[in-house]
Amino acid sequence: MVLHSDNDISTLLSSTQTVALEIASAKMHRDSFRVLSFLVNCGYRLYPVNPACAGERIAGQLVYASLEDIPVKVDLVDIFRRSDAVLPVVERAIAIGADAIWMQLGVMNSAAAALAQSAGLKVVMDRCPAIDIPRFKAQGLMP
Repeated sequence: MVLHSDNDISTLLSSTQTVALEIASAKMHRDSFRVLSFLVNCGYRLYPVNPACAGERIAGQLVYASLEDIPVKVDLVDIFRRSDAVLPVVERAIAIGADAIWMQLGVMNSAAAALAQSAGLKVVMDRCPAIDIPRFKAQGLMP
């Protein structure tokens, strides 16, 4: 199901514990680095994915080469890729048994969303948890 309402998205964020972030950047000026750091500070367990940095650490978190390398169940796959590069990430998210995918601001892929939905994953498109979480907390939608 594609989540649109603040209530549905805040419920997803509240029930999420583990987040894989693909593609994570070690460059502090990049949005993926800032969002990863924000989510770590919010208490989520973060698993950065970037084959070029595998084995290193980003924001203190061990980087994995692929979603398949993450040793725990992933609740949410946060996707920092161009819209046309999302489908293979969604296919891997389905293969690892993730519960949801999140496409960042400006990232939308209807075919990938439909595939995720058909596999039973929740889908968020064109949003950012680093924007939504503070807003939801201010509105009382998240603790």
